[in-house]
Amino acid sequence: MNLHIKNGRVIDPASGMDAVKDLFIDAGKVVGIGDAPAAFVATQTIDASGLVVIPGLVDLSARLREPGFEYKATLESELQAAMRGGVTSLVCPPDTDPVLDEAGLVEMLKQRAKMQHKANVYPLGALTVGLQGQNLTEMAALTAAGCVGFSQAEEPIVDTNVLQRALSYAATFGYTVWLRPQDAFVGKGGVAHSGPLASRLGLSGVPVMAETIAMHTLFELMRATGAKVHLCRVSSAAGLELIRQAKKEGLVLTCDVGIHHVHLTDNDIGYFDSNARLTPPLRSQRDRDAILLGLADGTIDAICSDHTPVDDDEKALPFAEASAGATGLELLLSLAVKWADDSRGAISLKQAIAKITHDPAALVGLVGGQIKLGAAADLCLFDPNARWAVRADALVSQGKHTPFLGYELPAVVKATIVHGRIAYNSL
Repeated sequence: MNLHIKNGRVIDPASGMDAVKDLFIDAGKVVGIGDAPAAFVATQTIDASGLVVIPGLVDLSARLREPGFEYKATLESELQAAMRGGVTSLVCPPDTDPVLDEAGLVEMLKQRAKMQHKANVYPLGALTVGLQGQNLTEMAALTAAGCVGFSQAEEPIVDTNVLQRALSYAATFGYTVWLRPQDAFVGKGGVAHSGPLASRLGLSGVPVMAETIAMHTLFELMRATGAKVHLCRVSSAAGLELIRQAKKEGLVLTCDVGIHHVHLTDNDIGYFDSNARLTPPLRSQRDRDAILLGLADGTIDAICSDHTPVDDDEKALPFAEASAGATGLELLLSLAVKWADDSRGAISLKQAIAKITHDPAALVGLVGGQIKLGAAADLCLFDPNARWAVRADALVSQGKHTPFLGYELPAVVKATIVHGRIAYNSL
């Protein structure tokens, strides 16, 4: 299909482009920007007047719940949610059932995702067998099967010797290790940020030092091994300051933050709202301010949705007993635009878009996240002036729980294009 997208405001953070231009797509690739190539004949035209055309979103953490947790969500439901959210590429953690610790499981997941003809799925392989923190997986075989890195998801490695061996092996072959910094014992079993609010509500706390202690250990091991590490879902001011120092030192380090932590604090738990039960927990206003600063100065490399669909039965429980997690694929773009809007000019729309497109793509080493000649035509078209109400019945994801229920958000996705094919269209 030859596709002509006309009159759209094209924003490409990679090149700095922000102008009204036409795009021309042939055989799944961008073949013209502004002017049509010779002999180009469109078989379909999209009038994008009043719309913004950006690279498809790249989400660094989206749990698709298959295999093993189909009662929470399915590949079909979550990839459709990705299309509604303009997400054309996503990285999925290995904490499925069975765990993604064998090449055959990774190949099966990629094949099932490919059959959906929607978003590009990039699995993370388990760093240790069964995520048990003992024996290393066959990283070479998992990489050959399509893994873009190795992770423990939410399971810490208690034995520091095992973590050192894992980092050494990964460094030898140039693999990236994705870790969420959390001490195995400090704050274990906690459900909220350790502070005055948790004390008043009678909730067990997760102190900031659970994050910083893990970082101190990890950074020492990185110095010893030369490993390349990506820190997932950083949540605290103290943690961000350690990351800032480590980057200045020269450690090969990147990090992301969940979109919920860009906007919310522990006060948003309200009266035990289990929709705000997240991992890591929502932290203080000081921590949120530090996250905003870290995004502005480049300490934080990317924003992810931390999409973790949870079924109704697991959320309809007292706060401390409810499962952690929230849906995010359909909210990522809107919440990124809201971040730019709320900054009152300090953050441009282009800068906000960069954190959910080009920057995460570059971090993973993907070619996507940009609009350029010869690149895959993975695109998102959205109306920046339209607003939508976040309601459970408005979400395509099988997970209907988010702390943003009831919010009115900016930016409505009108079309999502994957490899030149219109995968979602509400124009």
